[in-house]
Amino acid sequence: MSTSTLIAQLRVALQLTNTEIQIAETRVVQARTEAVRRELTQNAANGRDRAAAIEEALRGLGGLPDLVSPFLGRTLAAVKAVAEQAQPFDEALLGDLALEQQLLGRAKYIKALATAANEPTVVALATRLATAHTATVEWLETVLAEDALGGPAALRRTPFQAAAGTAVKIVNAPATWSARRLDRALDAARATPDRLSALLGRGAHAGDVAVKTLTASRDAALEAAEDVTRSEGVDAVADAIHTARSASGTLDADELPIADYDDLNVSDAVAAIKDLTNPTDVRTVVTYEEAHKNRHGVVSAGQTRVAAIAKDVISVD
Repeated sequence: MSTSTLIAQLRVALQLTNTEIQIAETRVVQARTEAVRRELTQNAANGRDRAAAIEEALRGLGGLPDLVSPFLGRTLAAVKAVAEQAQPFDEALLGDLALEQQLLGRAKYIKALATAANEPTVVALATRLATAHTATVEWLETVLAEDALGGPAALRRTPFQAAAGTAVKIVNAPATWSARRLDRALDAARATPDRLSALLGRGAHAGDVAVKTLTASRDAALEAAEDVTRSEGVDAVADAIHTARSASGTLDADELPIADYDDLNVSDAVAAIKDLTNPTDVRTVVTYEEAHKNRHGVVSAGQTRVAAIAKDVISVD
């Protein structure tokens, strides 16, 4: 009975592993840095190696690998990728985490079954699987913590996920505005993207100079809007605008948490980032860097710094 159950569990693990491979490949486009991109690409390759090892173990037990597993894995991952576009970014990552936790639990169960069936080769495979999935679980937990702390996270959310996340925050925000102010804010929020898109679309036909001019006008308008709303005492709106400016990298250099940032070379900028303790400050600097000089060493340093802060936050002593 142990052997038959072991074969069944290996088949399920193979299907889930193929899903894991496809998800890793789809996450590559969300990587913030080249280092993370390489890591995800390697993860997908390692997943293929694990899938091949599982197939070999199945044959060794006298079973046959499910030939449709790779297809099912790709299909499930494709469905997940489409569905999660309507989810906030954290929910998509929690889905990835749930998959990895299931793979980890099954690897441990397979190890127990293989031990009972006296299959040392499968025991060794299960140990390898458990080690790999433990590392991935820890990595995903760190990425979630990075996102919770304001980033920059190792992965970027898609535009759809960013919009969904913003919508959830708006829905959950306390109703502290008057009805009139809320109506105005919602009307502006609804109309501004379309108007900006139309302007930028027309500007694109006029050439790169026109697009840059319109972008600069938009940034100046947002800065002015922040000043006006704050002077009117609507701090919640002003804070939201400031956050949007920070997220788009359109803050002025003198608004950054690092003094004289534009004058720093890569080494000095990296050293300054390592001294930051607030993940929001790191995110602000990295977003500004990406929108201006986009020096990969600086961006990587920012992501690494937030990862270190995130690991401290989620650690259990």
